Amino acid sequence: MTPGNELLFLALGGSGEIGMNVNLYGSQGKWVMVDLGLTFADPAYPGVELVLPDLSFIEERRDDLLGIVLTHGHEDHIGAIPYLAADLGVPLYATPFTAGLIRQKLDEEGLSEEVELNVIDNEGSFALGPFGFRYMPLAHSIPEGNALLIETPYGRVFHTGDWKLDEQPLLGTPSTPEELTAIGDQGVLALVCDSTNVFNPQASGSEGDVREGLLQTIAGAKGRVLVTTFASNAARLQTLGEVAQATGRKLCVAGRSLDRIISTAKAAGYLKDFPPTVDWDDVMDLPRSEVMIIATGGQGEARAALARIAFGMHPIKLDEGDLVVFSSKQIPGNEIAIGRIQNELATRGILMVTDKQADVHVSGHPGRPELEAMYRWIRPQILLPVHGERRHMAEQARLGLATGVPHAVVQSNGDLLRLAPGSPAIIGKEGVGRLVLDGDVILPADGATMNERRRVALHGQISVALALDGKGRLVGSPTLRTQGVPVEEDKAAFLEEAAGEAAEALNKGSKDQEALRERVRLAVRRTATRWTGKKPVVDVLLIQA
Repeated sequence: MTPGNELLFLALGGSGEIGMNVNLYGSQGKWVMVDLGLTFADPAYPGVELVLPDLSFIEERRDDLLGIVLTHGHEDHIGAIPYLAADLGVPLYATPFTAGLIRQKLDEEGLSEEVELNVIDNEGSFALGPFGFRYMPLAHSIPEGNALLIETPYGRVFHTGDWKLDEQPLLGTPSTPEELTAIGDQGVLALVCDSTNVFNPQASGSEGDVREGLLQTIAGAKGRVLVTTFASNAARLQTLGEVAQATGRKLCVAGRSLDRIISTAKAAGYLKDFPPTVDWDDVMDLPRSEVMIIATGGQGEARAALARIAFGMHPIKLDEGDLVVFSSKQIPGNEIAIGRIQNELATRGILMVTDKQADVHVSGHPGRPELEAMYRWIRPQILLPVHGERRHMAEQARLGLATGVPHAVVQSNGDLLRLAPGSPAIIGKEGVGRLVLDGDVILPADGATMNERRRVALHGQISVALALDGKGRLVGSPTLRTQGVPVEEDKAAFLEEAAGEAAEALNKGSKDQEALRERVRLAVRRTATRWTGKKPVVDVLLIQA
């Protein structure tokens, strides 16, 4: 598929899911990519933490790819860069703060010399082939959240990235309603828009309101206070720094990702008044009422600072009567992990406050009133919902049509959409998928390795070793080892019976080694099924004695 005299849109990630955003625009024989994100694994991917988009479609057309343009620095928009960008071999474009985060990732992977990273001034413009790009600042829960105003031969696209409306954003200056209205006055073909909070009937709220809620909550605390929030939310870090100073508490930071965000934000000109921090060891010597800790791990991550503190595995300690404030939204799917930490804190008599008890968090995504305002300002001919599950995107399409947008298209990853000329239409389906980062290796998410691991996780594994003489006769008895097979106290009896079945299968039928190995495998698995109801993975090793 080579774009002709037309404007195409193709999502390789982020449509039909929240996370892993990768969008392609095509025109006049060329493609550009907007964002290259990842998502985090769920229990369906045992042993895996990171899930990446399968870029096979554009890798096969890399000669026609002009570059990758990044809207902002969240992991679901830039996280796949160190794993996939070098193979694409095209330049990256980002504003200063986002570029700083990307540079750190490239440095860590030793790729700084292999990947070209272009830093574009805030509100700057540049061109790639038939496409022109202009960064338009919008409020979000990270510095330099940007929309992209994309000029094409067939009309202008306003690609929002992640955004919200905020009258007191604390960091950065978002585009004003007047500036957005002026863009709409000049004509917009398509609005490609964040769908995450479309079911929220209220506006997302202001960071300034959070400051007051946090100040009231922390001012009333008697012991140590720990606040956990998303590391990337530099505006929240600014707020917490101000609250620490206002309540007379020394500030301590726990989490490497927080250290990276703070240093990158300062280098980009943010967090100028952030108070000096106290080391982990020193903070434990201070009176409890003078301590405030900012820690990662509010989503229940087992290796993050909050989990290690909660379970007493960190130099920072909390005692009965101390307070933990969850200044972040509970992401769906993380309930069990978060609950595990909160239960441990409760067991130890540690107090907790979440956004359900006090105004300690606001979302970085637009609710319905904000979406409706954006439709009125931009006045697109086409609304294209992205960044959401199917239900979110379908609901945003309904909202846009009800607000007066002429056309709305609900697409999924892999749907090839022609935006112009003519009416918008899905004209094809391209292959998409997922990859997993398993240790240092990138694998298909549903390939042989992951399927084997799922089977082992579900059913367990049995190894069978048989020693054979030169005539293919068994020497001694088969040796069996089990992992995760539910036989427990009956293990010895099970192994004895399974070994007997393996030996008997050896003498039935062909002496061809593959046929022999398969007979033994099936015999042992049948025995395991009789004993347990499970069908474990059985590996058979034949040894020539």
